[in-house]
Amino acid sequence: QVQLVESGGGLVQAGGSRRLSCAASGRIFSNDAMGWFRQAPGKEREFLAAISWSSGNTYYTDSVKGRFTISRDNAKNTVYLQMISLKPEDTAVYYCATGYSITSIQLGSVSFWGQGTQVTVSS
Repeated sequence: QVQLVESGGGLVQAGGSRRLSCAASGRIFSNDAMGWFRQAPGKEREFLAAISWSSGNTYYTDSVKGRFTISRDNAKNTVYLQMISLKPEDTAVYYCATGYSITSIQLGSVSFWGQGTQVTVSS
């Protein structure tokens, strides 16, 4: 079965950067996309970005466009989220996920979730 393991979270100062990684133990080939979400305390889960394994196409929510970049390394079955210009409001648990397509993930249809990694941005 597919297992997603996130890493790279931690404490960072406002204005700083951080790169998150999500390593997949294997792929279900019907799942062509990976995505990143976050959830802050007391708030709903928020979609951030998604990428297609096959095409490399990406999609970002407006709130992080220009600051966050999603990428993938197909040979390593790993996706990344490069975050720059971090703000205190970016503080959340960040989750990666896999799904059928970019559109499916963006709409919240997810096949597997990672365990989450905490990102804390201090002011």
